[in-house]
Amino acid sequence: MTEIAETATPSRRRAEGLVFLTLFALTIPAANWLIGNVGTVCVPNGPCLIPVAPGLSAPSGVLMIGIALVLRDLVQRRLGPWMSLVAIAVGTALSAWLAPPSIVWASAAAFLLSELADFAVYTPLQRRRFVLAVIASSMIGLVVDSAVFLHLAFGSLDYLGGQIVGKAWMVLAAIPVAAWLRDRDARIGLVPA
Repeated sequence: MTEIAETATPSRRRAEGLVFLTLFALTIPAANWLIGNVGTVCVPNGPCLIPVAPGLSAPSGVLMIGIALVLRDLVQRRLGPWMSLVAIAVGTALSAWLAPPSIVWASAAAFLLSELADFAVYTPLQRRRFVLAVIASSMIGLVVDSAVFLHLAFGSLDYLGGQIVGKAWMVLAAIPVAAWLRDRDARIGLVPA
């Protein structure tokens, strides 16, 4: 029975990693679609906006980008740092390919730089303090993503506060899942990649 559990652990880790990778990839087209199609207000030649706090709005794509930062961490936890870097490269290409022409470079540059910042913070912290690593890396990544995207796409940081708050809400919503995953991994002996 011990041999079965030990051989099932790597396959379970790989299967979960592929699910996280798929979800990560899906956040990219979802963010690009949301920013141009969903919001309480759609600015002419600009993004569709959603309220993220009283008196504060953000482009609707923030919902997916906050989740993408956490999912990238989970991909790395399950499939390792090299696969995480491959996911970032593929995600950057997807972001450039799927973004509306007016924001293609902004989307790709913001995605690449924010995910690399997330990777740089998450990697050294994750073995000792997984949940803290997810929070810290995602917060750094979301600030980088917001500033780069808004500056390159719209030449303005008008929605920076809203972008940061909107993405932070999504990261905070994912923290209970990260804590549950950490506790479950410890309980069943599933070692991160």
